[in-house]
Amino acid sequence: MSWEVVIGLEIHVQLNTVSKLFSGSKLSTGAEPNTQASLVDRGMPGTLPVVTKEAVRKAALFGLAINADICRHSVFERKNYFYPDLPKGYQTTQLAEPIVGAGVVEIQLESGEKKNVRIHHAHLEEDAGKSLHEDFHGMTGIDLNRAGTPLIEVVTEPDMSNAEEAVAFARKLHAIVTSIGICDGDMSQGNMRFDVNVSIRKPGDELGTRTETKNLNSFRFMEKAIALEVERQIDVLEDGGEIVQETRLYNGDTHSARSMRSKEDANDYRYFPCPDLLPVAITDADIEALKAAMPELPNARKARFIDDYQLSEYDADLLSGSVATSTFFEAVTKAGGDAKLAANWVMGEMAARLNAEEKTISDSPVSAEQLGQLIARLKDGTISSKIAKQVFEACWAGEGDPDAIIEAKGLKQMSDSGELEKIVDDIIANNAAQVEDYRNSDDAKKKKKIGFFVGQAMKATQGKANPQQLNQLLQKKLQ
Repeated sequence: MSWEVVIGLEIHVQLNTVSKLFSGSKLSTGAEPNTQASLVDRGMPGTLPVVTKEAVRKAALFGLAINADICRHSVFERKNYFYPDLPKGYQTTQLAEPIVGAGVVEIQLESGEKKNVRIHHAHLEEDAGKSLHEDFHGMTGIDLNRAGTPLIEVVTEPDMSNAEEAVAFARKLHAIVTSIGICDGDMSQGNMRFDVNVSIRKPGDELGTRTETKNLNSFRFMEKAIALEVERQIDVLEDGGEIVQETRLYNGDTHSARSMRSKEDANDYRYFPCPDLLPVAITDADIEALKAAMPELPNARKARFIDDYQLSEYDADLLSGSVATSTFFEAVTKAGGDAKLAANWVMGEMAARLNAEEKTISDSPVSAEQLGQLIARLKDGTISSKIAKQVFEACWAGEGDPDAIIEAKGLKQMSDSGELEKIVDDIIANNAAQVEDYRNSDDAKKKKKIGFFVGQAMKATQGKANPQQLNQLLQKKLQ
């Protein structure tokens, strides 16, 4: 039986303001528990919240980045529920009149296909505290440092039909918020968190009952969690069961998920306008000022990479997605003088090592200048492609700059035609049978069989022979 998957996302983006959404409390990661929560954050009697202007500005900037409507008159409401890490008994958020209205984000899939994902809205809200369950001997500890932290919650329409599309959207949104500088995008610290709503149906049927898998903090976990939930729902329905609307939690370590609680509807939260906060007014002048200050967006950066560096659309898309990666790439290109080689190394050897060691490009042991220098030596024929990988490994290990490594280890490519010719002559003289076989073969087979002689020459020169020169000499001598 064929099933159609329907996916919508809710993304919590922590705004990198200096202070919290409704108080002057500082935002800091790693502070001692309950040291960054003021009386306002705790909702103590006699305190009144005041909206932080910078949070409003950054939320509106996001709206402009996705071509959304900016609400000139947005209202804060109270979302009422009980949880130990919510001392006020409600969360101050937005519902009926959010600051950002409908927008759209374009994604590109690995096949090259492009797709628009609609944004229903994005609203400002405060974060709750955090419940800690370790080291409390069966009890729960409460840390209110996050209480009052400014977030925008981005809510999509159910426009995605598989994990690839959902991850592509998540990556694109990550690229947007980091490009415009409203969030550092550090998912390991919970500064960007994804809630995935999944339902399945037979093609043409109405939407099925959805479940929400909450607080996914990596693209890999999102992909795995979606696959697991889709499989579970199919199994339930094909066994004659029913899907229950619920919130679920995914464990990346065990690749398993469990039910957390039943999923509430909006009416269950008894929303009403917050009596302590006035509506937020945004003027046309505010909008124009934000437009004027808009940084380069990922799509614009991608188009520039195609135009300025003659990159393919695929390469430009990958390199433009992250501010850190695009900055690194451009620095490598400047130092090495070859954009295509820079792109290949950043997306190839560099990306592989970073992934293997779970590092970000900002933490790379090889600087952009070092990689650029390596590319320059590859381009001018000082080293071969094979030797370049050895030099890269040495750079990664902290052995110095490429030029110093090449000199110290004697890795310069052998380009002396006289010396190479002597080596080729010896190989031909010592391998008469292979030479005869090569000469009696047709052109197609010759292309394969010349590899034997190349291998012998590389062995004799310890991989230092100039491949281009070597091939030219061999073709000439073997005629």
